[in-house]
Amino acid sequence: MSRRKKKKKKDEGHIDESWLLPYSDLQTLLVALFIVLFASSTVSEQKLIVFSKSFSSELLSGGTGFFEYSSPLPAKDEGITKVDKKDQSQDEVSEDVEETDEQRAEHERLEAIQDRVNSYIKENGLGEELDTSLTVAGLSVRIRDNVLFDSGVAEVRAENINIANEISKLLEMDVPRSVIVSGHTDNVPIKNARFDSNWELSVMRAVNFMKLMLENQNLNPQLFSAKGYGEFQPIATNETAEGRAQNRRVEILILPRNDETIQE
Repeated sequence: MSRRKKKKKKDEGHIDESWLLPYSDLQTLLVALFIVLFASSTVSEQKLIVFSKSFSSELLSGGTGFFEYSSPLPAKDEGITKVDKKDQSQDEVSEDVEETDEQRAEHERLEAIQDRVNSYIKENGLGEELDTSLTVAGLSVRIRDNVLFDSGVAEVRAENINIANEISKLLEMDVPRSVIVSGHTDNVPIKNARFDSNWELSVMRAVNFMKLMLENQNLNPQLFSAKGYGEFQPIATNETAEGRAQNRRVEILILPRNDETIQE
């Protein structure tokens, strides 16, 4: 009896070490993972790009299959990369040249419209009240507010309605273009029975002038819009009476044509 008891106590004191086997396997896998990560971090960037392109093209085209190549990288990979870059740069340059030519042609067309407007200004002696400017944003026609409106009033004076009619005729173009009519004021606060701010006054002046121009049935109302900027886009100082007079204005911006206006 005494011998059996001693043997049982000896077995109970033995530690099970079977967990060491999966633990060692896990350590081996972690070491292998770190080796792969280190190797990936030191690979040649140029070769990796070529490798990626080859792999993607085979997957998308359904060709011979990536693993049918005799080597993971195509022969003379550096030369292929240079050719691809060269072809790509030539395509980009050609697109830029076409875009530049189209912009230049549209600029010339807007210049022709500007000449028509300037001729109207000269013939009617409106050189001090109207002026034009041509920028990348389009052709702008500026009209000082004292030509069209009484102080603090948004309706065009009856004797000046003909200006809106004449300008509307100048906007009849072979290829219709979008037009933005915007109202601007100086920074002198306004508050009367109709308008609480310069913002409201500028918006209504732009809308009323646009409505007069759209009485011309040859113009497409879908291409017109009105905006009011109040005193927040001055073109001169508001510290002088002359500067404030320049800031009080209505602007007609003729935008360069795009695909939508061409389809119109």
